Amino acid sequence: MTATARFTGDANPYGGGDPYADYRTDDFPFTGLVDLADRRLGAGVIAANDEFFAERENLLKPEPAEFDPERFGHKGKVMDGWETRRRRGPGADAPHPADEDHDWALVRLGAPGVVRGIVVDTAHFRGNYPQAVSVEATCVPGYPSPEELLAPDVKWTTLVPRTAVGGHAANGFAVDAERRFTHLRLNQHPDGGTARLRVYGEVVPDPEWLAALGTFDLVALENGGTVEDASDRFYSPATNTIQPGRSRKMDDGWETRRRRDRGNDWIRYRLVEQALIGAVEIDTAYLKGNSAGWASLSVRDGGSGDWTEVLPRTRLQPDTNHRFVLPEAVRATHVRIDIFPDGGISRLRLFGTPTEEGAARLAARHRELGG
Repeated sequence: MTATARFTGDANPYGGGDPYADYRTDDFPFTGLVDLADRRLGAGVIAANDEFFAERENLLKPEPAEFDPERFGHKGKVMDGWETRRRRGPGADAPHPADEDHDWALVRLGAPGVVRGIVVDTAHFRGNYPQAVSVEATCVPGYPSPEELLAPDVKWTTLVPRTAVGGHAANGFAVDAERRFTHLRLNQHPDGGTARLRVYGEVVPDPEWLAALGTFDLVALENGGTVEDASDRFYSPATNTIQPGRSRKMDDGWETRRRRDRGNDWIRYRLVEQALIGAVEIDTAYLKGNSAGWASLSVRDGGSGDWTEVLPRTRLQPDTNHRFVLPEAVRATHVRIDIFPDGGISRLRLFGTPTEEGAARLAARHRELGG
């Protein structure tokens, strides 16, 4: 079930210096996908059975967990994660927790979809991490309460069976469950602390909602758009360009390293489905001395073939949202933005409507995946 070699056992006690120096991790093949549990998409930890030492909301913070060796509170060491109290058995003659005892947290995904991989990150939990974890998922429409999710008639699918994990490590698991999910349940056996939870996969939007919107952003992460490839991800990921909302700081966009050749940088996107694009926004918010100088936009209808330029090379201004209405709507499944010569953009928005064929495929996939 794991994507790479598994980490188990304690990490060494913190000895000073960089707390990440002995952090155990690996390259997981699924981390280039969307984090369906990203707070920026609207994800949340809606309930937990215990959060005595550290609150459950820390699980979904987008930034890596921090560690301050001097920070203590009335309940003990303040940790940047979710940490439960130590479980005990029923009495002096049986002081240890039973095998089935465990803690849990319920997570509402920010964007429902198919889960391809999960990272249970125990960063800085060196001797107080869970002995094992398991992850379950379900698909429940609407906005169920914790009580409704925990009702006996709700069917949960195991994505990660009970598996031993390591302290101060990124514990990665590949997932093979071709279904659409809306909620996850993270279980810690029997107790302990987890710094972050990442749930990587593919967004499967609700076609009824998109149809009601009519015209919408065809490349937005929350609607099912994706980044397929990019020329450079040195300073920040290209996926930032299709996150919700406007960028709030420089590294919330996409910035490339400085080019010293005569080439240019680019990002290639796949739209939620085949669609007609009528308007474009290219935002350079918070990119001032490092914004792209010029940009052009090209489209393609299908996974291969020639690109057709629909927005010629156009001068961009720093820290500015640029809006362009295309002379006529263009049909596409893929879009490529080229920036010249380098630099960055913070957001790309492509407004339009799925074609009849694209809308039919969206609805069929939603049904096939149990939506």
